[in-house]
Amino acid sequence: MSETRYLVCGKCGVPLEMRRTAFQYLKYEAYEDLPTCPVCGQVYLDEELARTRMYDAEVEMEDK
Repeated sequence: MSETRYLVCGKCGVPLEMRRTAFQYLKYEAYEDLPTCPVCGQVYLDEELARTRMYDAEVEMEDK
């Protein structure tokens, strides 16, 4: 994700870095490398991830 170098934390004003991030939903846990603020830990979720992959995982878990 080369555009990460252009992402800046809105709170801290520092460039975001790629970090392994855990997502939990019910008893399901997944990991994804995402742009994260090295100071405050705020994670940037792009629209594609939020609308598609996270939604699909949520639906799959609720169907079980």
